Amino acid sequence: MTTDEKFMREAIKQARKAGDYLEVPIGCVIVQGGRIIARAYNRRNMDKSALSHAELLAIRKASKKTGDWRLEDCTLYVTLEPCQMCAGAIVQARMKRVVIGSMNPKAGCGGSIINLLEMDEFNHQAEVERGILKEECGALLTEFFKNLRKIKKREETQEKNG
Repeated sequence: MTTDEKFMREAIKQARKAGDYLEVPIGCVIVQGGRIIARAYNRRNMDKSALSHAELLAIRKASKKTGDWRLEDCTLYVTLEPCQMCAGAIVQARMKRVVIGSMNPKAGCGGSIINLLEMDEFNHQAEVERGILKEECGALLTEFFKNLRKIKKREETQEKNG
């Protein structure tokens, strides 16, 4: 197992926690000097906030831990390609490296729709590695949405039969 796979597995553990709470299963860890300094998972529904994405929560924790908003010597591992908000925060935090599990062709801003992480026009670019444990990361999302559809169908049936 490579170092990237090892830390992506930790991000996957975080994603599973999100799924346990019926949150979209996206997990993130931030590594500095070979150690995890922050872990987070999606909490949008729990927090009732569009800002509670795994990456933003992890960046906040890592900044608190390091005592600096600049995370120049850190690597962020995330199970799903960041959205525009998270990709922007990653660039703003000066993250050295980003490792992405599954790509997101509908909303990804780390190479799918646009690549905010490596734009020469910005004053900072992150090194990006894509597709680490992509099958496992993608399967988490596929299974989650499949189960969510079943739950919604069951609820609709119960309402009808009410």
